[in-house]
Amino acid sequence: MNTRKNSGGATTTPVKRQVTKRAASSGSASERRDHLVKLAAELFARKGFQATTVREIAEEAGILSGSLYHHFDSKESIVDEVLTTFLDDLVGRYRVALEQEGEPRAILSEMVRIGFGTLEPHRAAITVMQNDWNYLRSLPGGRFDYLVKAEDEVERMWVEQIKLGQAVGQFRADVDPKLTYRMIRDTIWVAVRWFRPGGRLNTTGLAEHYITVLFDGLATGERSSQRA
Repeated sequence: MNTRKNSGGATTTPVKRQVTKRAASSGSASERRDHLVKLAAELFARKGFQATTVREIAEEAGILSGSLYHHFDSKESIVDEVLTTFLDDLVGRYRVALEQEGEPRAILSEMVRIGFGTLEPHRAAITVMQNDWNYLRSLPGGRFDYLVKAEDEVERMWVEQIKLGQAVGQFRADVDPKLTYRMIRDTIWVAVRWFRPGGRLNTTGLAEHYITVLFDGLATGERSSQRA
């Protein structure tokens, strides 16, 4: 969940700012707050959290910087909401999958689908976690300690399911469960860098393709005959 690199910059256009200004100044307070979070999330994803200023967020929304503080006391509060919304959704969906009765392979397949399914609705949050994980964790006060706790919980869910599959003979016993999970995790999250909605495959198609490779493999024939 934490492939950590820096992101590049981006610019906005006057047309976009005029549109967002109308959106930010209309609707209920909760709608305006949600709109600001989405705008900020996109800026964080494009420029990086550290490089994005409160003034830039306000300009993107077509409001004064001071007006932003009516909704949030800092940009840390904004990114906090971006990340907790994503993690709450992800962990909640994983918990539901684990509560279903089924074989480990079927449950693990559903967890893969859930992971790939977050690439569109939570694209910005996933990008921020990859780019700014170390910086957010370094901030004083332990405000973002929940990132590690959430990651640990997700890892535990996956590893336990892989171990269960090994115990019942569905998964190979000679693979390391934690390493296997981390390779799956990185495959899913790094996809946010190249996946584009509207392409040949949607997130459902990506998930099904990956499930096929994960469980059926790439090579043909007996595994033993393929070894050097």
